Amino acid sequence: MSSRRDADRRSNLNGAPPRPAWAVNTGTENMSAGTSIFDPVLCELAYRWFSPPGGVVLDPFAGGSVRGIVAAKLGRQYIGIELRPEQIAANRKQAETICKDDAVQPVWMEGDACDTEKLVGTAKADLVFSCPPYADLEVYSDDPRDLSTMPYEAFRETYSRIIAACVAALNPDRFACFVVGDIRDKAGCYRGFPAHTIEAFKKAGVKLYNEAVLVTAVGSLSIRVAKQFRSGRKLGKTHQNVLVFVKGDSKKATEACGPVEVSVPIGDDGNAA
Repeated sequence: MSSRRDADRRSNLNGAPPRPAWAVNTGTENMSAGTSIFDPVLCELAYRWFSPPGGVVLDPFAGGSVRGIVAAKLGRQYIGIELRPEQIAANRKQAETICKDDAVQPVWMEGDACDTEKLVGTAKADLVFSCPPYADLEVYSDDPRDLSTMPYEAFRETYSRIIAACVAALNPDRFACFVVGDIRDKAGCYRGFPAHTIEAFKKAGVKLYNEAVLVTAVGSLSIRVAKQFRSGRKLGKTHQNVLVFVKGDSKKATEACGPVEVSVPIGDDGNAA
């Protein structure tokens, strides 16, 4: 299925690890300049926190290369599904340069994410991780299978089928994580896309386990929304929702991920900052 073009994002999570050299090599230092890059810090945290070392990451909306490259750098096997052959070619070209010395190479498959089970075969994922298309907010192709070309109700139905297929390909006692943001309809009202995502995962048999907010850089938002606020009182959004689901037993899923290092910043007074 066609991916939502990876949005311009920055993680604002306390205690996030310093951005490693490989992230700079992918061009992610230019995110605030408007390039289409998924936040590698968020990606690294999701992999370290919610997938086992050496595990398989399944991404049904594999638009950009970052999620695959970060997986390779962390020793995870990445399987991304994407409709557009030109996007897959671009991803592979970047990975050939950045991941050439890595033991595990990311894999991108051309195809429709509705056919996830057929595409991945007997392979089972240890984490489903993706950023789906935000409905028709941005149209990526004229392919009728592309979610961004569909009316919203048709989008929801197909989106739910893709989520169900991914959950079926997910090992028991494992996590899934989607990064989503709400979108407005033609009348300017929010559709409730995060809630619809939660509903789709619930129908697929998994439960919402964690919810976090990814805060993006404000930048020129106040300038861009000034006109629409004056005319319609629409507030600008500076965040996405990070939704984490669990399939099966959360304790077993946690144990499978192994130990995680947690650090708490300490202030000058000796207390937690």
